[in-house]
Amino acid sequence: MAQLIGHQIDESSTIQNKIKDLVGDVTALNSQITGIRAPHPEHIENGKKQIEKTGLVRGRPLYYPYVGTGSGRGPYVELEDGSVKLDLINGIGIHLMGHSHPRVMAATVRGALSDVVNQGNLQPNREYSRFLEKLTTLAAKKSRLKYGWLATCGTMANESALKISRQKHSPARMVIGFKNAFAGRSTMMAEVTDNPAYKDGLPEYHEVLRIPFYDHRDPQSGEKTLRAMKEHIEKHDKNISTFTFEPMLGEGGYMAAPREFFLPLLDLCKQKKIAIWADEVQTFSRTGEMFAFETLDIGNWIDICTIAKTAQVGATLYTEEYNPKPGLIAGTFSGTSAALSAGCEILDMLGEGFLGPNGRIMDIHRKFIGMLNDLNETTCKGLLRDAGGLGLMMAVTPLDGKKEQVEALLKKLLANGLIAFNCGKDPVRLRFLVPAIISDEELLVAKKIIEKCIIEGV
Repeated sequence: MAQLIGHQIDESSTIQNKIKDLVGDVTALNSQITGIRAPHPEHIENGKKQIEKTGLVRGRPLYYPYVGTGSGRGPYVELEDGSVKLDLINGIGIHLMGHSHPRVMAATVRGALSDVVNQGNLQPNREYSRFLEKLTTLAAKKSRLKYGWLATCGTMANESALKISRQKHSPARMVIGFKNAFAGRSTMMAEVTDNPAYKDGLPEYHEVLRIPFYDHRDPQSGEKTLRAMKEHIEKHDKNISTFTFEPMLGEGGYMAAPREFFLPLLDLCKQKKIAIWADEVQTFSRTGEMFAFETLDIGNWIDICTIAKTAQVGATLYTEEYNPKPGLIAGTFSGTSAALSAGCEILDMLGEGFLGPNGRIMDIHRKFIGMLNDLNETTCKGLLRDAGGLGLMMAVTPLDGKKEQVEALLKKLLANGLIAFNCGKDPVRLRFLVPAIISDEELLVAKKIIEKCIIEGV
């Protein structure tokens, strides 16, 4: 039987060698990036024009004066003003393997050679099924999750999750969620998100019931949260379709909660037949295990799980019981061929020494948190408090934790070559999404910049 043409393309040594040469040439050029670099006088004006133009065409200035050239190496990224920054926010969590990783680039190029740019639920190519097979196999190891549906982003994955839970428990429509949660920016996900600034002018649907997240300062925190959930259930009885939670609140301050906090809530939901939906759009692959529900050992309770960001596409995973009826979820766009191919490669890479208690992710976590605590106890005494998080998701309360202070600190960090972000409110915290490929030497570079900016900010 003659080999199919698409298979010939995949297996062609000529094509594979050309991809290898192409990635090699780009990697050689990127090797000129050796560390942080100040803006170059010859490029400052052009960089300024690029930044201003981007703000003009979208009707709002960029948060940071950041427009990349398309070049980077590991945790470093080159900008249009000629500067090179140490990127410790990674597109708010997308670039797990940093910038211009050769294996990710090669997978992206292979995907880009597909006959179509975008794949969808009606006409998928092999990358679609490869990715889903890898993902569902990984999820099933420590949970009852069995199936998955792809989407282009976390918000759309979350929309599918909400529809699945509501269909299963129809006509129930209410959602239990944590205070300070973030779920996305569609109309409904803005409702699930607990931030008034993100829904200014939008109608209130009053379909989300809030409970407090874990507070490590309060010994009664778990009891208070469980009591709040019970009160909502008693009041709304069978009108609650799902309990959705981020294993660690992304925008809520990066404060982690122990397994013991979640268990009574999950048990109560099981007892009341309320769907349990883990929103792992940001925690997926970052907590030391592939899923945060593995890190917390709560996989058997999960009915629905959503992921995105590091996977390069979004996905909604669900158990046999929550397999939706035909027509409920679809998606003309499920992801680009390049993104699906890169996502498959990243899933494979994660299994090569990054995961587990002794994997590189937890090694980075211990060293980064240790670095922040060391600064807080020495040269920045008392100015970097409550360092914590899960895996590569870390945060610390700088100075007095006031919004204006943190905004000024972020700008100072950027000017000194380090990109971070904020999270939480009262206090506002300094947020880091550290790439899994950062070296110990590059962690020391981050330490010196943070130390310098904190001391100067006092």
